Amino acid sequence: MGRPRAFDVDEALDKALTVFWRKGYEGASLSELTSAMGINPPSLYAAFGNKEGLFRRALDRYEAQQGCYIEEALAAPTAREAVERLLCQSASRQCDEGHPHGCLLVTAGLSGGEESSAIREELAERRKAGEIDIRKRLERAKKEGDLPKQANPAALARYISTVMRGMSVQAASGATAKELKQVAEMAMKVWPE
Repeated sequence: MGRPRAFDVDEALDKALTVFWRKGYEGASLSELTSAMGINPPSLYAAFGNKEGLFRRALDRYEAQQGCYIEEALAAPTAREAVERLLCQSASRQCDEGHPHGCLLVTAGLSGGEESSAIREELAERRKAGEIDIRKRLERAKKEGDLPKQANPAALARYISTVMRGMSVQAASGATAKELKQVAEMAMKVWPE
């Protein structure tokens, strides 16, 4: 039987999450991660397996903490209201001063070599899952008559997701919440009538 952990796993994950959010997957070195987490490399390996395992756990934590607004927005009574809330909340959250700007699912995988291809695929799958959630909400709206018959839920969901991902890159590059809310307002002008 091994010794009990001398650190709080959730607290360590929060610290690793911030490093990954600021530096990306490849940019975050093991020494930066262990230093931020206040642990040594053997403790990281014992608790998380390796850097990739730590990153995947950090992604799960990120989605649990940051992704709740998506489900709330999609629960709005109308599809238009749901999408408007989604875009406006995205603009605000991506510029929140309490954490690095942008969306970790976008910024963490913008670059990388072959050694991180599995991580880039994981990030793409998670982004795709968000787009599927939007598409399902829009498909329901179309069935309920909340979207016009000619509306294409899949294309509209892809458009909304693309706008959100672009807003993430803009936020990471210094755009303000006010500027991103203007983008959200512009995006809503293409809403099918």
